[in-house]
Amino acid sequence: MLTRSAWRNPDSEAVVDGARRFTYAQLNAEVNRLAHALLAAGYRRGDVLALASGNSAEFLATYYACAKTGVVCVPVNLAWGPSEVSYVLEHSRARGVVVESQLAGLVDGALRLTEGTGVVDVVVAPGTGADWAAGSTGTWRDLATFVGDAGTGEPECLVGDRDPISYLYTSGTTSAPKGVVSSHVAVYIESLNAPLVLGIDGKERSVAMMPLFHTAQLNGFTTGLLYMGGTLVLMRAFDPAALLATIESERITQIFGLPMMYRMVMDHPDIDKRDLSTLRLALYAMAPMPDTDLRRAMEVFGCDFALGFGQTEMNPITTVFPPEYQLSHAGSVGLPVPNVQVGIMDDEGNLLPAGETGEIVYRGPHAMEGYLRNTEATTEAFAHGWFHSGDVGRFDADGLLWFADRKKDVIKTGGENVASIEVEKALYEAEPRIQEVVVVGLPHERWSEAIAAIVTPKPGVQLTEEEVLTAARSRLSGFKVPKAVLFADEMPRTATGKIQKNVLREQHHRHFES
Repeated sequence: MLTRSAWRNPDSEAVVDGARRFTYAQLNAEVNRLAHALLAAGYRRGDVLALASGNSAEFLATYYACAKTGVVCVPVNLAWGPSEVSYVLEHSRARGVVVESQLAGLVDGALRLTEGTGVVDVVVAPGTGADWAAGSTGTWRDLATFVGDAGTGEPECLVGDRDPISYLYTSGTTSAPKGVVSSHVAVYIESLNAPLVLGIDGKERSVAMMPLFHTAQLNGFTTGLLYMGGTLVLMRAFDPAALLATIESERITQIFGLPMMYRMVMDHPDIDKRDLSTLRLALYAMAPMPDTDLRRAMEVFGCDFALGFGQTEMNPITTVFPPEYQLSHAGSVGLPVPNVQVGIMDDEGNLLPAGETGEIVYRGPHAMEGYLRNTEATTEAFAHGWFHSGDVGRFDADGLLWFADRKKDVIKTGGENVASIEVEKALYEAEPRIQEVVVVGLPHERWSEAIAAIVTPKPGVQLTEEEVLTAARSRLSGFKVPKAVLFADEMPRTATGKIQKNVLREQHHRHFES
């Protein structure tokens, strides 16, 4: 894909990384040099290279160099500690690691924990750090030394369609992280979806503020953009002021973030002074956007909004909620994308008709090859010939998919099932002083699980438990109203910004004991 873009658009701007700017010809040349260096170091089809990097040109160069040589890339989640990184290095059987300088200590700590990782090469990219020290395990070299005088010609390597391009490790909230084996053909076909469904073309100028180590930013919106010849502007982290300045200075046409990020941008004091006129499309993911937030965002940003829905095992997009349905079907997660078949299944493996609720299941060429060295989990995930998402939902009469909740987040209270996301939506709509709300079920002697709402008020406002409960009663049946409201200054999150409900359940699991 990159080879083709560099051939068609050699002088077009591909990547902006701080003060550095790369045309497609320059980016492809850097990728090819690294690919030849890997081959010269003995890397071959099926070998594994871990990648610990923030959003940078080096991240992209490593990912594409792996693709061109048949080497499997293992992006490291930067929220992990040394023990988790050590586990992934050992489980993936990584031969080497490309690491940015500021993360060298993390990788060294991970290697020290396990002598059996098998890592022989550590290649240190410039990153944001200054000095770094070689660790005690493997041969440590800086990137320039590793690449040396490698050539820029296209490497000629055999890579099969179903060969793995990456092992992407899931969060592992209840067990060790599972390695999702993603094939070249799955990522290739997936990468065509965003351009096809959302009209992304070579004129697009997109910000990457979500982490590239996460499949949504990487395979959902970056590989497709670069295939079409657009420009990717890299940000190391989300910051409302920096994002607004970047939209202006780089004439950004498309952005992708979480609903809470859009709320923070809209609440920024400079929002009314910024020129956002170049924006064409704002994408969001992880959760539907409350209707009031969505309407406000459309007015403030002055562009179309669309939601991408899916998961790592589907590489990742399965449905897109396009701009034309945002207000008429507010809260839906959209229509299946090309090459993904979506069904609703009951616990016995029967597909259900429109209107009935069950588990959302998928099949198609986007699907993972399986979980790495985990036959039992793979078999379970593909029961009845479909991939089981763990999400609960339904199709409506118009063919749009509605997400109800994660199966594990449905609250069983007093013999009734309550979708946590339904309660959250109601509170967002009924109480505008809420900045963020998370609803979980907590152990309760009478109710089995009692509904609890954890609330972060908007800055500078006062909010009481009774006010939140009054708002809930105005929108919800009695059994869906929270039994308690807890206040928090901030929510625990994954590196991609997703709220960790399992952490909140653990933090507050004894709340109702008194």
